[in-house]
Amino acid sequence: MALFLYLSLLKEEKIAWYRVDPQSGELALQGKVPVPGEPSVQGVDPSRRFLYAAIRSTGQLCSFRIDPQSGQLEHLHTINTGLEDPAYMATDHTGRYLITPYYASGKVTVYAIGNDGAAREPLLSSLHTAPHAHGFAIDQSNRYAFVPHTCPGNSVWQLTFADGILQSNTPPRVEFDREVGPRHLHIHPENGCAYSDNEQDNSVTAYRFDPASGTLTPFQTLSTVPDDYQGGACARMELHPSGRFLYATNRGHDSLAGFRIDPQSGALESIGQFPTEENPRSFHFDPQGRFLYAAGESNDRLRAYRVDDQSGALDPLHTYETGHVPWWVQVVEPG
Repeated sequence: MALFLYLSLLKEEKIAWYRVDPQSGELALQGKVPVPGEPSVQGVDPSRRFLYAAIRSTGQLCSFRIDPQSGQLEHLHTINTGLEDPAYMATDHTGRYLITPYYASGKVTVYAIGNDGAAREPLLSSLHTAPHAHGFAIDQSNRYAFVPHTCPGNSVWQLTFADGILQSNTPPRVEFDREVGPRHLHIHPENGCAYSDNEQDNSVTAYRFDPASGTLTPFQTLSTVPDDYQGGACARMELHPSGRFLYATNRGHDSLAGFRIDPQSGALESIGQFPTEENPRSFHFDPQGRFLYAAGESNDRLRAYRVDDQSGALDPLHTYETGHVPWWVQVVEPG
């Protein structure tokens, strides 16, 4: 099995790639690919043959083919969007469309992905939402989509999706009665729930997902930090590949918060916080969920952990020096 980790190095204007040992979790640097600006978020198509990377400094969206043997990235195309600060990237479940929310521009765009795997012009859909559009999730039916917005947007926009077009659903937003700042959102593949981490509130929220209406109803919110901690902000959130655990990064507290997911109710239970490198913006798992890799944006290090498959606890394994400002971590097993 070939397994690779791709790391956006913001201030080097490069994407580094590593070969991952699937047994030990150890990383071996293979090389760095120059990109036309500061690389930030990444996404992968459902076949895991293509990688997409956003350029934070220019708003561009780059498409790459992944060599399945070496992990080398072959540049296919770059879209000049004219928008500011792409904050997340994902394809729909068919792999035909690339969807991107923009933090500074307060918009969400859709571009078609061609047979060669590249997202290309023309722009298919552009929806103006609110300030600080941040994450994106689409349900298993490929009909309903969600865009969380950190403050001052402070809401989750509920959208419909068909033939590459995004439109507002009814009701158009999940609103909150305080400054929560939902940042990333994932829909659980089995338990009928969705989860967001909340940047300003240092918390995670569980929602009931109605597959008939495509709407979310919050039912639980838990803190990601200890009760006596003040400050900081959540960043990336991910579901464990098993679907049994949820993790979110705490910038400032410099930790990963872990939660157990109840298999019947979907409710969350804290399993504690695990120390990270400084200012952990991004992390990701290998496909089997045996290892977790978290980048310290402020000290240019990447830390590997072994995940306990019973408790969800994180056991530190190795720490790697990266390049300047590791921004996004993406682990890929090429298809």
